[in-house]
Amino acid sequence: MKIVVLDRLTLGEDLDISEAEQFGTLVSYDKTAPEEVAERVKDADVIFVNKVKLGENLKDAKNLKLICEAATGYDNIDLGFCKKHGIGVCNVPGYSVWSVAQVTVSMVLSLVNHLPEYTRTTRDGSYSHGKSANILNPVYHELYGKTWGIVGYGGIGSRVGAVAQALGCRVLAYKRNPIPGVECTDIDTLVQESDIITIHIPLSEETRGLISRERIGRMKKNVILVNTARGAVTDEQALCDAIKEGRIAGFGTDVYSVEPFPVESPFYEIRNYDNVCLTPHMAWGGKETRERCFSEMLANMKAYFAGQLRNRVEL
Repeated sequence: MKIVVLDRLTLGEDLDISEAEQFGTLVSYDKTAPEEVAERVKDADVIFVNKVKLGENLKDAKNLKLICEAATGYDNIDLGFCKKHGIGVCNVPGYSVWSVAQVTVSMVLSLVNHLPEYTRTTRDGSYSHGKSANILNPVYHELYGKTWGIVGYGGIGSRVGAVAQALGCRVLAYKRNPIPGVECTDIDTLVQESDIITIHIPLSEETRGLISRERIGRMKKNVILVNTARGAVTDEQALCDAIKEGRIAGFGTDVYSVEPFPVESPFYEIRNYDNVCLTPHMAWGGKETRERCFSEMLANMKAYFAGQLRNRVEL
């Protein structure tokens, strides 16, 4: 059996993937351009993939039986094509909830407390050369008593919600199916009432552009918005415009509709703003998280060839 890894570097250079060799011949590529996919997978039995788009470029992969996605989301894979051609597709649900929740909360706290600005005063020497024991500008506010809106209250969102409650926030949740004990509401109420908004929903045709220009316009001027879900669930240009025009107080994101975002992107223009925190799609990637993800991919593959249904998403 031949296992082809198409984008090895997205898993991190430090991650040991040699355990996959026990299942067959392992061929690993650091990255794969769209025009390289067909040639590289033509005799593959299994594909390990994270970001590379797969669909019609698999038409000559006659031996292909299984695609193992190194993520919970699988919008890079054409499930219709795979189902038509009898190709199994497995994802890894829930593996990154702790890491993404941790980074989400870190972004919020950094933006709320203006940590980059305060750290700069000690780094540049202005604190040491000043006459005051305290620097309290820019002004920051307690989260206690504020409303924290959570868009998507699944594994990640619920963990962020627990932290928000521990910090004294009222938690509002936007969730397709409301759950007991959580104050659930519609998306328009959430964006209007929240002081903090964090986004944790998968990308689908239903959620694409959910945080639209119109909804951004309804947000409080003091709102801080953080997205660690998918870039395209927001109107990215509208968010950048809102930051430049001072219509929202802060913005953080780890995800982009085009990754990496190019110099032509609206994000490039705001990357150095003090009230902006842009990270390179790293929130999912704690060391333990990546080890857990790869272990689950191997378990998915083992289950498939044992005739078991495990994390199949094309069925």
